[in-house]
Amino acid sequence: MTNAPVTPRKPARPEAPQRVDRLHRLGRWCARRPWWVICVWLLVLLTALAADRAWGGSYDDDFALPGTSVQTGSDLLDAHGSAGVRGTAAQIVLHTGTGSLAAHRGAVESAVTELKKLPQVITVADPLNTPGAVSADGATGIMTVRFTENPARFAVSYLDGVDDAVHGLRADHVEVEYGGPLGQLARPKAADRLSEVIGLVTAVVVLLAGFGSVAAAGLPLLTAVAGLLTGISLLGLLAAEFTFGNAAPTLATMMGLGVGIDYALFLITRHRRLLRDVDDPAEAAGRAVATSGRAVIVAAATVAVALGGLYVSGVTFIGTLGVAAGLTVLVAAVAALTLAPAFLGVAGRRIDRWRVRTPVDEPTGTADTWHRWAATVGRRPWLFLAVGALALAVLAIPAASMRLGHVDNGADPTDYTDRRAYDLIADGFGPGTNGQFTIVADLRDAQTDSATLSRTLHDALAAAPGVARVTTPVAAGNQPTLLIATVTPDTGPQEQGTSDLLHRLEDDTLPDALAGTGARGYVTGVTAAQLTFRDVVLDRLPVIVAVVVAAAFLLLLTVFRSLLVALKAALLNLLSIGAAYGVVVAVFQWGWGSSLFGVEEPVPVESYVPMMMFAIVFGLSMDYEVFLLSRIRESWLHTKDNHLSVAAGLAGTARVITCAALIMTSVFLAFLLSTNVVIKMLALGLGVSVILDATVVRLVLVPSTMYLLGRANWWLPGWLDRLLPHLDPEGPAPAGTCDGRTLPALTAEETG
Repeated sequence: MTNAPVTPRKPARPEAPQRVDRLHRLGRWCARRPWWVICVWLLVLLTALAADRAWGGSYDDDFALPGTSVQTGSDLLDAHGSAGVRGTAAQIVLHTGTGSLAAHRGAVESAVTELKKLPQVITVADPLNTPGAVSADGATGIMTVRFTENPARFAVSYLDGVDDAVHGLRADHVEVEYGGPLGQLARPKAADRLSEVIGLVTAVVVLLAGFGSVAAAGLPLLTAVAGLLTGISLLGLLAAEFTFGNAAPTLATMMGLGVGIDYALFLITRHRRLLRDVDDPAEAAGRAVATSGRAVIVAAATVAVALGGLYVSGVTFIGTLGVAAGLTVLVAAVAALTLAPAFLGVAGRRIDRWRVRTPVDEPTGTADTWHRWAATVGRRPWLFLAVGALALAVLAIPAASMRLGHVDNGADPTDYTDRRAYDLIADGFGPGTNGQFTIVADLRDAQTDSATLSRTLHDALAAAPGVARVTTPVAAGNQPTLLIATVTPDTGPQEQGTSDLLHRLEDDTLPDALAGTGARGYVTGVTAAQLTFRDVVLDRLPVIVAVVVAAAFLLLLTVFRSLLVALKAALLNLLSIGAAYGVVVAVFQWGWGSSLFGVEEPVPVESYVPMMMFAIVFGLSMDYEVFLLSRIRESWLHTKDNHLSVAAGLAGTARVITCAALIMTSVFLAFLLSTNVVIKMLALGLGVSVILDATVVRLVLVPSTMYLLGRANWWLPGWLDRLLPHLDPEGPAPAGTCDGRTLPALTAEETG
């Protein structure tokens, strides 16, 4: 039998392979070479830690306010500096319970002599020989010590020398307390470390409950801690070249730890699900990075942009706080994209080993709790929208009475030496002594002699309402071109009367007193700088709000191709931030339960807290917004059923968002143990905002509004669609190979 010629059959046209994007390759490479990646990270971490210890800088609340009376006066003092105004001043407050401080003259003089021998000390003013340094009853004295630099930056061991120098006073039954930056150095330092430990322990509990296994729970923590330590070390190196506020490292820790766990959690959750359908764990890790990793990039970039927007305030101090927090956020994202897949590669398919309970996966049907909740909201969307909005509006009511100011040592616990020094000064000299103003008169263009101007200026200052005492203006450093006087308000530095006095001196008293003389007057000093800083921040806050809201709106518009979704998200974020503001005002300014957080008296809201909260909360809320709405949108593109899409998105993300929110909240609230009242404000405000965002906003307001808007959720004018770039939060579903087999693209449900 002869073989008939066979016409070769044209082979079936193979499907064009999908492009494997860079993120997919990155995740797969890290998972297949895990020990290389881990060793590189370990080397980077140890190098950063060693470099920070060797060359890292310190943190100081030093800021410039160009164009203000405070800054001009300060610059004039620097230009005409003398021994009396050089360096950084700190107070050592002396008090005797019986008799007069003069009875302890020998011990006082000995302490002055010993303090002068300490390194970094420029001058020490003996209170018994300094006019106005002893109270009217003679029981309290202020010993002013000037250092070459801020003593708050010194090593804690420096206090041993100070304690030895004043030992004779204490032995002579004189109470000795440290005020100002020296008192800051003496504050307990363990509280912030305890906060970090509590945050980590809480995160462990939440992750164990969410994942059900020790291995899966440990990976996000290892990733977050490695990223945090690296970021904090890099911040320390930056602090050697640039000035960062005292709150910078704590704020950076709060942000880096919180988002670091969240970002790794999102990736590992996706990886565990992919392992059900993919044989190769490295391929699953690559796909997780290509999908959820892209969402991590979008979220981290949004947080960084929001924090970077703080520079719009024009105040470098606030901008650098944003940089500090943004740095650890970006490092956390890099760790999640590289170190997390490396850990997943090491774990392989044993990611659920050492189980503490049966692992729970995302729901695949419609009978789970979250689908039922979504259906309940869908039946009465107007009711849930009204209740949710009303709850946030009620919480926001106190925000209408927000009073910005500076939180001084009077708000510290009484077991702090700087708080006791503050109270002794207030009791002995009057409350305004803790918030004195320095008056600087520039006589370079004066047409009147300095003696006459000194008398005129003194009389005008003494007659101003709200002034308790004023010193006679004297020449600075024997320079006849500059006069300096000290004004003591009759109210404390946190009170409204002190703020009113500052404005009265700048706007009325000094211009009227020096009118026609050619001289110019300025008000400066620490208290004046803090109050002016508050005014500048208050003026710039609307600009920050506009920039951050606009950036968030444009990002959501680009990602989700919907005008209403982007507008709704921006408005809901404003409502939740207002509620968080209200809680901060009620607790700290009104004093509702503030003693539970170690704040014994009502205080104003620190001037930069609302601005920082706004940028941070708006950025963080985008994490959950992008994660939830991307799932809803993917389902909508697949089904075109709005109700089904909302329910599927809510059910598919509820568990991981709940875990992430619990972790973030626990990290923030743990910092209520901080010794810094401003950190307490930020901790409470950020913690409350995350709770509200993950519950009222994500579970009530977002689904109810999306139910009500229906198909209009996804409307976008054609001309605008053509103008906007395309930015998919979870990217294209990558294809790849596993053991020589071509893997299909991820389904719409998987890429959700």
